[in-house]
Amino acid sequence: MRAILSGLHHKKNLQELELELIDVPEPFDDLAVTFLEKQTKASLTLPVSEVVSAEVVRLRLDPNALQFTDAGQSEFSWELYLNLRQQNTRGLIQVESEYLSDRHQLSLTSYYQVNSDANGMALFNMHTQQAESEFTISAINLQDDQLQVIGQSQINHQPIQNQRLVLKNVNEASSAEWPITQMSLHGLFTAAIPLSDLAADSTQQLFIRSTVAGQDLEQRVVLAKSLAGQVTQTITANHRLVMIEKRFDNGIRVQEMAAPTMGERLASVPGKVGGVTRLLSMLMDKANLFYMRRLFKRGHRPYDQPTLIFESFGGRQVSDSPYAIYQLFRQLYPGFTCIWSIDRSQKAFCKENGIPFVVRRTAKWVRTLEKATFWISNARFPSWVRKPNYVTYIQTWHGTPLKKLGLDIENVSMPGTTTTKYHANFVKEANRWDALVSPNDYSTRIFRSAFGFNNQILKVGYPRNDELINSTPEDVVALKESMGIPLDKKVILYAPTYRDNQFAEKGKYTFELPFSLDDFRAKYGQDAVLVLRMHYLISNALDISGYEGVVFDFSNHPNISDLYLISDMLITDYSSVFFDFAYLKRPILFYPYDYHMYKDELRGFYLDYEADLPGEIAHDEKQLLQLVGEKLQTPDMSGNQKFMDFYRRFCAIDDGLSSLKIVNYVMQQIEKGN
Repeated sequence: MRAILSGLHHKKNLQELELELIDVPEPFDDLAVTFLEKQTKASLTLPVSEVVSAEVVRLRLDPNALQFTDAGQSEFSWELYLNLRQQNTRGLIQVESEYLSDRHQLSLTSYYQVNSDANGMALFNMHTQQAESEFTISAINLQDDQLQVIGQSQINHQPIQNQRLVLKNVNEASSAEWPITQMSLHGLFTAAIPLSDLAADSTQQLFIRSTVAGQDLEQRVVLAKSLAGQVTQTITANHRLVMIEKRFDNGIRVQEMAAPTMGERLASVPGKVGGVTRLLSMLMDKANLFYMRRLFKRGHRPYDQPTLIFESFGGRQVSDSPYAIYQLFRQLYPGFTCIWSIDRSQKAFCKENGIPFVVRRTAKWVRTLEKATFWISNARFPSWVRKPNYVTYIQTWHGTPLKKLGLDIENVSMPGTTTTKYHANFVKEANRWDALVSPNDYSTRIFRSAFGFNNQILKVGYPRNDELINSTPEDVVALKESMGIPLDKKVILYAPTYRDNQFAEKGKYTFELPFSLDDFRAKYGQDAVLVLRMHYLISNALDISGYEGVVFDFSNHPNISDLYLISDMLITDYSSVFFDFAYLKRPILFYPYDYHMYKDELRGFYLDYEADLPGEIAHDEKQLLQLVGEKLQTPDMSGNQKFMDFYRRFCAIDDGLSSLKIVNYVMQQIEKGN
């Protein structure tokens, strides 16, 4: 038996859902649909209002019933179940979905969309508390010598009055507006700005002006999805270049400038040569990969002496929990062989610090991996790396999960993979781990489900956090001096995550600061400094020139624990860094400027983001700057009940001896082998 959501229509201020029934036996004694909210497990059951036939039924719903105004929750995701009650049959059938709705604006601050999860099951997603100052459009293109914008012209099926498209010059206090007309498609508008109307050499931001319920509004135009498939660059008849740019906050900017001259085009030829060079490099990488695979298939025997291979973030760093374990091993058991698997970029660091290493994807690397007895890593090895049965593979992982992981990600949007392939690779890799390090019970449960992991879990805390517990105030002063951080100023650490939908190419992601460094310097530059720590996957370096002495970019600093220790407070968004920073009991501020899009369209969360965090949430730049000042007034969060509840749940297990416990585990395996 199956029930499929096949349509959604507006009827008398209600939404009418149409369900197609397949192999559901008649007669129907009683039919209803139960809505189950995924986060809170709240439920709402509504009777079917019309039986059209044995194959089609309908029910009517007020979408406002699918939100709780007093729950402190702004996002609701409802699953649908058909309640089947007959003389001989009773049960629930989860409703599938063939129907994907467009965004339906219920009010200025709320909308819903009907979607389906990775298994094709229907989801009725309700969004509330969106900013009144934003207007979400459907599409934007440059074609036919026009800037063309398409968006909604109704709120809950009531026409929006007097809509106009507005361009505001970013560098000048000037603006211009153009009329908006109705499209042939019901409920949508179209607006067109002749490109010849654009001011020369300008950067302009897009707005909508309108009248809603008698209120005159000016709203910033945003596009929640990517610009993929839309025309974002064109050269006009009078040889001017126009480009559309989507900003970090989903806002839209339009740039007008002189198109490249022939000389400038010729000057770009080296770039094309560089493209050819990159192509040749890619072909050589593929040939090398084929060679590596063959090397792994050759028979190897383990070294006579116990040999430990350490790797961090795929060889990009010498850091994190593997580094903490390595340092303790060198102190306690210097007679064992410890070798780091690194990318070539880390050779200088290893040589300067006397760290034995082998460069990844070389014949020596294959031989060393295959003859070692222990692999200790915080990320996955490539799937084509063969693990001998005499190797003990200890996976330290690299954070307490906030965002969905592995099998729990319903829709994978990363480049170079699909959801099915991503899931399969995760399970295959996890099955190679002999032991997985966990920092708390919460993580243990997630690791079991997200990785499909059934081997040994070492719930000992993360070795990288030992430093946070064992460091002294004198250590912190020494760190600041070595890093050039002023001793007389507060230190604010900004450490955001990367977004799965902000990729430039496979394995590389882009990022743009979501607040003004000028505003930060003006407000706090005399008393505080800002330390930036971008995620290791982010490919573009941030330009902080002109902010020397106020802003420091430590994205490539090998040990993030150093940054925690020197910082008086943390600002983050969805990165798991706050779980570790909480060990210090210092204030944490959350700035999820794209929360509504990130939660629904990317990975989703394990925790209730709006209720379970150990700090306040800033929803815009103005609120962010205000809360920074307030948080700096409370340097110790030990007296904050909500913070300490979080601490006891996620941090209490770590006693500063995690590294030692892992070392003891390794020694136990060595002694068992002898």
